[in-house]
Amino acid sequence: MDYIVSARKYRPMTFSSVVGQTALTTTLKNAVKSGKLAHAFLFCGPRGVGKTTCARIFAKTINCTNVTADGEACNKCESCQAFNEQRSLNIFELDAASNNSVDNIKTLMEQTRIPPQIGRYKVFIIDEVHMLSAAAFNAFLKTLEEPPSYVIFILATTEKHKILPTIISRCQIYDFERMDVPHTVEHLKMVAGKEGITYEEEALALIAEKADGGMRDALSIFDQCVSFCGGNLTYEKVVANLNVLRSDNYFKLVELSLANKVADVMVLLNSIISSGFDGGQLINGLASHIRNVLMAKDPATLPLLEMSDRQREKYAEQAKQCPPKFLYQALRFCNECDINYRASSNKRLLVELTLIEIAQATQDDDVSSGRQRRKSLKNLFRKLAASGQQQAASQVAATGRQAERHPQTASATTAAPQPSARQTSNPQPPVSQPATPQPQASQPEAAPGTDSQPSAGSAPTPLRPANAAIHTGRRLPLSFKDLQTNKKKEGQGDEPEITNHGESNAFSEEDLQREWLSMCNRMMGVMPGLAARMKHITPHVTEYPNIELLVDNNQLLEQIEQIKGRIRKTMAVYLKNGDITFSLRLAEAEEIKPILSRREIFEKMSESNDAFEHLRKMLDLELA
Repeated sequence: MDYIVSARKYRPMTFSSVVGQTALTTTLKNAVKSGKLAHAFLFCGPRGVGKTTCARIFAKTINCTNVTADGEACNKCESCQAFNEQRSLNIFELDAASNNSVDNIKTLMEQTRIPPQIGRYKVFIIDEVHMLSAAAFNAFLKTLEEPPSYVIFILATTEKHKILPTIISRCQIYDFERMDVPHTVEHLKMVAGKEGITYEEEALALIAEKADGGMRDALSIFDQCVSFCGGNLTYEKVVANLNVLRSDNYFKLVELSLANKVADVMVLLNSIISSGFDGGQLINGLASHIRNVLMAKDPATLPLLEMSDRQREKYAEQAKQCPPKFLYQALRFCNECDINYRASSNKRLLVELTLIEIAQATQDDDVSSGRQRRKSLKNLFRKLAASGQQQAASQVAATGRQAERHPQTASATTAAPQPSARQTSNPQPPVSQPATPQPQASQPEAAPGTDSQPSAGSAPTPLRPANAAIHTGRRLPLSFKDLQTNKKKEGQGDEPEITNHGESNAFSEEDLQREWLSMCNRMMGVMPGLAARMKHITPHVTEYPNIELLVDNNQLLEQIEQIKGRIRKTMAVYLKNGDITFSLRLAEAEEIKPILSRREIFEKMSESNDAFEHLRKMLDLELA
């Protein structure tokens, strides 16, 4: 006798034998009893839940000549027997996955013209209807809208969103549900009883969980496990056959994590990986386990666990030991590991770090994860900064009160000391105490977005963008828009006097070149041409604090001369030295160096440095 798999052998033949779709089968039986049948039905849902089976039962029932009182087929009339023996001429099945062209649909439509010879309806079952081409859908549309009175279409699909809305609007839609674990276990018990197979309920529950809501998948896994176990389904043998990680490992991982036993967690992880399981599979299983524990903490969410009663009790027992905060953090760690697992080059290290974080989640805040330590340090620095600001504000208030009582003493105290000869000879900035911030109420603020015009004879304002920091407690201009106006008022080569604002800090060549480049970058928005040329000029300190600019042509020399006063003012503010002077000089022929492009600089470095060329070849670098 030929062997028939359980999914075919125990395929339901009546509505009452369909598992897990009570609402749909009741609706279909009532439609058969009342005789109110639509001309098109759409059965949609996941795989292996009974869409095609219900379509066949429905097609047999509506053609039965002796329908029972509860809306079932009699299985005795000629129509039912012809269907059971697969020789019925009133029921046609089309696999749209392999017959999806316009010609296939046209051939099917031609058969709708012939009325049924036996029975009342001609039923066309189109499986995987979402695989039809757009042209086939359009050819099918008119017939679907107004078919003959004796024609009924039943469309089955797993992807309803791929069907044209014009097709969906002409059908009655029936959404099939996934099979839950209890219904699947009950059906497997029935099959095992008829086949004479002994079983453990935990083994059947594991098969049902592995099937993931599909009855056909559950029966296929059942046959596979029966072949492996030899007629006696035990939990241990099913675990070994399906290569499933035992749930006891997840329970043990959670227990060790609650006890903060990181070393034991690492030993258990090593044994799991040595058994042939992947780290990503472990993290996914642990995330599902922690989710189940979280659901088991509340009696309202306990029914969401699709498992046997014994397993549900184990989860409820462990849920009493786990605080909610631990479960939330563990879920977040597992989710982050799952997101980064594919991109990680050291996957085992990523899994180990995740398990370490989970094992430390219940520790105190000061010895917990790195994120919490960084957060506590941030809060500490914020408190220190806030206390420093309050202390500075109190010092300013005390200085103001002292100035009101003793004006001469206060002015002598706040006067800036002049640099000594030793300080001016050393270009390195001395170590100084932080200056007390000066109140800004003595100078009016310029409104953002307006062009402040300096009065005649006043020092030019420094070159400064709108978002730059304010130095020395003084409000500076917000843009470069007044450059042209200032040039006209200052005149060619005019060098207005720069008042020393109490700052004579020493600066180095590096400080000077850094602030020079920053100033040129800020000028790019208003004077891009001049700023780009000024970037190639390297200022030098000749006799401290005199700064010399070596310019290679007269035109650039004249342009810089026009804004020389503003450049001096900007350098004085940002270098915090009001004694700075500037001198411009036209370069001699031998002093002019060619300006190299990036590629020329790159090639020159490669020629002069063998190590640089070796690194470029090793990393396969090219200049973009």
